[in-house]
Amino acid sequence: MYYIGLDVHKKTISYCVKDASGQVHQEGKVGATRRELDSWIKTLPQPRTMAMEATIFTGWIYDHLLPHAQQVKVAHPLMLRAIAAAKKKNDRIDAGKIADCLRCDFLPECHMASTQIRDRRRTLRYRHLLVRQMVQMKNRISGLLMETGVSYNKQRLHKVGYFRELLSTNEDVHESIRPLLKLSRDTVVRLQKTEYALVSSLQRDPLLADRVNRLRTVPGVGPITALAWALEIGDVARFRSIRQAISYCGLCGEEKSSADKVMRTPLSKQRNKHIQRVLVEAAKLAPRQDHDLALVYETEKQKGNANRATLAVARKMVAYLLAVDREERDFVPAENYQRAAA
Repeated sequence: MYYIGLDVHKKTISYCVKDASGQVHQEGKVGATRRELDSWIKTLPQPRTMAMEATIFTGWIYDHLLPHAQQVKVAHPLMLRAIAAAKKKNDRIDAGKIADCLRCDFLPECHMASTQIRDRRRTLRYRHLLVRQMVQMKNRISGLLMETGVSYNKQRLHKVGYFRELLSTNEDVHESIRPLLKLSRDTVVRLQKTEYALVSSLQRDPLLADRVNRLRTVPGVGPITALAWALEIGDVARFRSIRQAISYCGLCGEEKSSADKVMRTPLSKQRNKHIQRVLVEAAKLAPRQDHDLALVYETEKQKGNANRATLAVARKMVAYLLAVDREERDFVPAENYQRAAA
């Protein structure tokens, strides 16, 4: 078996080919294009296993190399940095160290979702970009009105009828800001339509439709939360326990233990920030819709911290979502389940 380490960059890929004894057979650089990769693959010995660090460029390279190797693995960049730390660092050395980690089975491998899931995940994350831009434009409209001293109803400002009435009847709206207000409002409307189209297309997708409908039976879970769970989690079977899923979602802190001292830190930065954000937002509203989640929230809030209570609700929702996803059936409240069993 030959072990190939790849140090991936925007324009070039450094590679190192080693055998099981650690002897270097090939080293060099290849252009980061599909055509150059195809030519390079023909020069490699067989059988081979490849590994690379996770970067923004990893996805298409992984898909392109997968048919040409027995295995293609992707390494967690933070953990790999801890293993391969050294004074001297360059692309050639990095490729060699990745090959050594792969050869010695020390590679901190991270999960690589299927191409279908990654393509749809990209669409959902793009939707979040649209929402951020929409909020920025709404804030810009408010800012323009405040700059010129125009009084307005904050709750109704972004309603179509009220905004039109404001421009036509309020004499305080200066002529200099009217074109900017109209442009900002048109941008908000266009972003809203695009965002709705993206979410609708994902909900109707045959790969996701049944799974999303099941997840939406969980209390407090709407279309965005269900889509985020399905696309960010991917294959739910990779989590052996609820604790692993909670850790991946970034809903617990790090543990630092030494001798008989144990210290828990704030929320860990090693998490999937996309699913974390969605779950925390959903957990703020879920207690209003479900008695059990409201009880979890109130129990934790009595300890004096509302944020801690929200995280407890989010962790409970992860347990619900994981159970529904594993068993592939709709959520059943505990009281209904006990009544049916009796």
